[in-house]
Amino acid sequence: MKRFILEKFLRVTKNREKLEKSLNVKISNRGKEIVMEGPPLDEYVAEKVLDALDFGFPFSVAMSIKEEEYVFEIISIKKYTKKSDLEKVRARIIGSGGKTLRALTELTKCNFEIKGNEIGIIGDAEEIKPAQQALISLIRGSKTANVYAYLEKHHPLPVFDLGLKEARKKK
Repeated sequence: MKRFILEKFLRVTKNREKLEKSLNVKISNRGKEIVMEGPPLDEYVAEKVLDALDFGFPFSVAMSIKEEEYVFEIISIKKYTKKSDLEKVRARIIGSGGKTLRALTELTKCNFEIKGNEIGIIGDAEEIKPAQQALISLIRGSKTANVYAYLEKHHPLPVFDLGLKEARKKK
């Protein structure tokens, strides 16, 4: 059984039945305190999903954590920059009209959410590391073009079976 407090607990209580069914846990609440019961592995996954919901991710994106390949990570902006220019750093990450964040999403195939001085990332385990490095580079002041070039260079290639190799015949 795990207990924790969520700021956006209404998102959990409204979707309680869906969450309980898909995450295989029993969820109850008393005010902002959420109590979760279930098998330990299911509790761990449910905790990550609820953390993502509390961070501000849409329900469908938060539920993608349930798939084993997806990971939820949080980067603190304060850890990588001076404390005086946090507003400018957040503006650099978002870009004008959200263009930089959209480009990062397309290049990394990860979902990003900014909450205060933290950035949440949900994505494939292979894509998370380059996404984190790109965000850290932007926070430290790298040009966006250089960050995009880095992401294009470090993009993991998909594995395709073209069927060119003949299967071995057993004797």
